[in-house]
Amino acid sequence: MAEASTKVVYAALVGNVLVALCKFGAAFLSGSSAMLTEAIHSTADTVNQLLLLVGNNRSRRRKDASHAFGYGMEVYFWTFVVAVIVLLAGGVASVWEGVRQLASPEPIKSPGISFGVLALSALFEGASFAVGYRAYKRRVGGRKVQGRPVGMWQFIKLSKDPNLYESLLEDSAALIGLGLAVTGVLASVFFGALWADGAASIAIGALLIGCSLIIAEATRSLMAGETVAPPVLEDIRRVLQTYADRLSASEVKTLHLGPRSILVALTIKMRSKGFAKAERDLSELTANIRSLDERIAFVYFRFD
Repeated sequence: MAEASTKVVYAALVGNVLVALCKFGAAFLSGSSAMLTEAIHSTADTVNQLLLLVGNNRSRRRKDASHAFGYGMEVYFWTFVVAVIVLLAGGVASVWEGVRQLASPEPIKSPGISFGVLALSALFEGASFAVGYRAYKRRVGGRKVQGRPVGMWQFIKLSKDPNLYESLLEDSAALIGLGLAVTGVLASVFFGALWADGAASIAIGALLIGCSLIIAEATRSLMAGETVAPPVLEDIRRVLQTYADRLSASEVKTLHLGPRSILVALTIKMRSKGFAKAERDLSELTANIRSLDERIAFVYFRFD
């Protein structure tokens, strides 16, 4: 599961590097403000993926005396850096470029190059999005929340893995940004609306800023300590129900220690007679809870 989400990051990185190079070339040849803004967008996305890989690498360090539960939360820190610094800065730069273009609009040269690069970019971004979308579908499986299938937007809000939710959101924004850039270039070239190119740049910048705020809020919550997603919690409670004749759980607390590590803490009252029997029941319960999700690394009990 963890390897799958890392593949999503690598796929997005390769796509963003190729797209950024194409867009910078097209911006230089055409003079399009929207194309330059899209190049900034793709550059920001490339830096995002690099920082996510840094976070992934650091989060895999083994636990030690100073970090008894490991370094899994490093991923959340680096994702927060991505949101607050990289995406926000890219959004502000894009808005500034759009305002500059609006103040002194110029016709777009060689629009065919812009359209060709935008079409190629859509191909690369679409391929990257497809990788992330397949990973999201595999992660969700047939699970439901409140009786309904988990949609992509709901998954982005519930996911504890920045590799997936950040890449999905970023690729979705990239495709929308391409649509805005196409609209701006079309209006400028075919309808003589020279202001449209700058307006598209401002819209793309606002999109980047919006993404940065969404990612920052999601990651801030994870850094503060979030419980598992509702479907996983429901699975844990379902397992506990099968032990109702042997124990009762008055509290079920969970905590994500990173995308790949979950802590489960249970306050229980034993009904089993005898220490040996209770020990076997708790050992069996621990194994059954850990089998629910490969990320469940720690199961602790407190006796009521």
